Amino acid sequence: MGVTLDGQAVFDEQELTLAVRSPSRASLQRSVAGLDGVLSIDLGARPRQVRQTGVLRAAGRAALNARLEAIAAFLDGRTHTLTTADGRTYRNLRLDSFQPLQERTGGPGIVVEYEIVYTQLGE
Repeated sequence: MGVTLDGQAVFDEQELTLAVRSPSRASLQRSVAGLDGVLSIDLGARPRQVRQTGVLRAAGRAALNARLEAIAAFLDGRTHTLTTADGRTYRNLRLDSFQPLQERTGGPGIVVEYEIVYTQLGE
């Protein structure tokens, strides 16, 4: 099983890395007259970031553009599910940015490095 986004195999597995940040909590600290110390109010869990980097390969310019457009279509504000080749599943991911980086020729086609930043809105 490969890497899929909403069940679609839009990524190559080679050189794909995920950096998953830890979930965090927000709080508010206020000093109150007459109290020694501060009042701390827990504001709950906050979303975490997931950063994906990798390379896309295609036989030619038209095929590469089609792959880039297929990934860019997920920049729709909705939540998606990313499943990795080793079976890990990340649900409720909003794709916040997709950035093709360095492009080069590689073997019989074109190779482009990319970076994607997701926000995991809940688990």
